[in-house]
Amino acid sequence: MKLTATDAEIKIGKAIILKNVNLSMESGKIYGFVGHNGSGKTMLFRALSGLIKIHSGEIRLDGKVLHKDMKVLPDLGIIIENAGLYPELTGFENLKQLAKLNKKIGESEIREAITRVGLNPDDKKPFRKYSLGMKQRIVIAQAIMEKPQILMLDEPTNALDEDGVTDIRQLIKEEKQRGALVLIASHNKEDITELADKVYTVKNATVEERQEQA
Repeated sequence: MKLTATDAEIKIGKAIILKNVNLSMESGKIYGFVGHNGSGKTMLFRALSGLIKIHSGEIRLDGKVLHKDMKVLPDLGIIIENAGLYPELTGFENLKQLAKLNKKIGESEIREAITRVGLNPDDKKPFRKYSLGMKQRIVIAQAIMEKPQILMLDEPTNALDEDGVTDIRQLIKEEKQRGALVLIASHNKEDITELADKVYTVKNATVEERQEQA
């Protein structure tokens, strides 16, 4: 699987968020994106996934053009900012509701995903009573539960303690070994240095490959 961006430009109104974005990414690799808050990392993920339309240029998945041949990327797992989960439902109940959308998986796969992120699928605590770290873990579980071919993870280790960070980094490595195409954006330098096969810097409305990581 190959995901590419060719001369992509993202605008909000008249403001240029990103310009001349050229990327070529393939399955079985992890691509890291670094940059300051507001640099455009999250907007880039939104554009690559199809959640927003680019102003000009093209985004292709295996030759098929986004917003022409498909509305959004198929077979995608994504975490961007705060997920809108139901506060009164348990983690398992939340993921069960989300799984009904695509009807790809059953309860056993949901339980497996929750266990993989270090939570108990039988925990009866409602989501609203979860700690920040538990919320982050369950959001990652929803991204991986259908074993998607593409994963986009915006700040995947945010709010996690040291053990949690170790767990999630190992999980991301396992997703790479499974053959997924993984994109991560993180302010944690160790996330990038430990996980990424290739690193891009998002700065001054551009996305440039960091040569020393090539």
